[in-house]
Amino acid sequence: MPTLPRVLVVEDEPIIALMVREWLTELGCEPVGPASSVANAIELINGARLNGAILDVSLGKDDCSPVAEMLRNEGIPFALATGHAAEGLAASYGNILTLAKPYDFEAMRGVVTKMLKGHASP
Repeated sequence: MPTLPRVLVVEDEPIIALMVREWLTELGCEPVGPASSVANAIELINGARLNGAILDVSLGKDDCSPVAEMLRNEGIPFALATGHAAEGLAASYGNILTLAKPYDFEAMRGVVTKMLKGHASP
């Protein structure tokens, strides 16, 4: 039986985090988290087997750049979610996947499919 792709959810809005978890489950993924802060996300990444991550760019007063750097260093693909134009942090990562807020299920499906393209789907 194939394992489900594990996708970390980094989102500081509880209702949005719940929705993202539900959609990932519907897309055949195993959601990890949610992490609502940089420290919480790093804690979840350490020692975890992850196939991808969806990172809210703004986490309270912080941004997700330490989390993005850690994922990049570990070779884990991720998408940046933002309610702003794909500027700033997203631009600094070049060709990174972005997910516009407010979320749309079909857009999330497309981003998750691209992010997990190397993982065998269940």
